[in-house]
Amino acid sequence: MKLHLRPFTENDLEALVNLANNPKIAANLTDQFPYPYTREHGVRFIEMVTQHEPTRIFALEFEGDFCGAVGLHPQTDIMRKNAELGYWVAEPFWGKGIATHAIRRMIDYGFQNFDIVRIFARPYGPNIASQKVLEKAGFKLEARLSKTIYKNEEFLDELIYAIRK
Repeated sequence: MKLHLRPFTENDLEALVNLANNPKIAANLTDQFPYPYTREHGVRFIEMVTQHEPTRIFALEFEGDFCGAVGLHPQTDIMRKNAELGYWVAEPFWGKGIATHAIRRMIDYGFQNFDIVRIFARPYGPNIASQKVLEKAGFKLEARLSKTIYKNEEFLDELIYAIRK
């Protein structure tokens, strides 16, 4: 697969804004990922993600085109041996195996570069595609919390998937 994970640059701004400004993407992410997604959101995001060392959030590039992002969010305090996985793939690139491939690479990257023993992801109940992607990448369902997420004026189940070192 011609998928490249690389740090974000200012050159990604236009494609990021164009592809992220999609209600179907925002519907499956936390409210920190806004819709509409503006140029200002993109500028702030790129500034934030380029500050971490080692890199935590990568741009996804498929066959030379920016197509989404994948990242790890190391936890703190009693959860400090864990990192949360987040990802999105732009709609024109759905169904190509990009998310599964990116997640597999992030598992290796995360365990090699962070002092963690567990990577977890929290897809929403209706997001079957994300659940299947996580399972293909080796994640196991640890829990289903009923109606804990309030998104777009409805309560959704929160699923917790994880993989261990």
